[in-house]
Amino acid sequence: MTEAGARSASWQTCAIAEIIQQTPSIKSYFLRLSEPFAHTAGQHVDVRLTASDGYVAMRSYSIASAPSASSVIELTIERLPDGEVSPFFHDIAAVGDEIELRGPFGRHFVWPERATGPILLIGAGSGVVPLMAMIRQRRVLSQTVATALLLSTRTRRDVLFADELLASEMADPKFMLALAITRERAERASDFARRIDSAMVADLVARLPSMPTHVFVCGSNPFVNVASDATVMAGLGAAVIKTERYGG
Repeated sequence: MTEAGARSASWQTCAIAEIIQQTPSIKSYFLRLSEPFAHTAGQHVDVRLTASDGYVAMRSYSIASAPSASSVIELTIERLPDGEVSPFFHDIAAVGDEIELRGPFGRHFVWPERATGPILLIGAGSGVVPLMAMIRQRRVLSQTVATALLLSTRTRRDVLFADELLASEMADPKFMLALAITRERAERASDFARRIDSAMVADLVARLPSMPTHVFVCGSNPFVNVASDATVMAGLGAAVIKTERYGG
């Protein structure tokens, strides 16, 4: 194992520096690392909680923040009613509390080192977190590769990072945002009022200057299956599609 790999596998203690309510069910936690590390957009960390009786619960969370020299990373966590870890963060965790984490992990679902061709991002709910890290990394590096995000959401109120995404679209003509709103009507001409399907993916691909060279899909298992199938049916080769799944 390399020195960097050994550090990734080691647990470290981090303090919660800030908590931001993002949507009714999702919060961002800014963690100050005791052992700062470099990461690539799309990677994740493991979080470990240990109860007073010794019971241990562990979950993996994508890093939302772009790689930087800062010792603070952002984890954005959705509260799952039947979860073991997310209720602790939402109901108990406070600024100043310490938690254990290790990482970063993952080399498959990451922003390409040299992004030259158009990139299509497809996510649902909190599945936009690693995609947001990619969008932020692209912005930090001043990359101009055409990038489109197709984001499935129940309502506009549930859009994670809504203000930042809309501001990015306004400021960057090479970045496109389309919402697939499943429980409300679409107010913008660029959005849709239905679940993601192949026609929708084809519509978004047509807004890009050429066929995407990379496609990243993130969400629940059922969503990833549907979105990946829709992407293939829209004419994109399976070889360019990378997926990240969470939940059962």
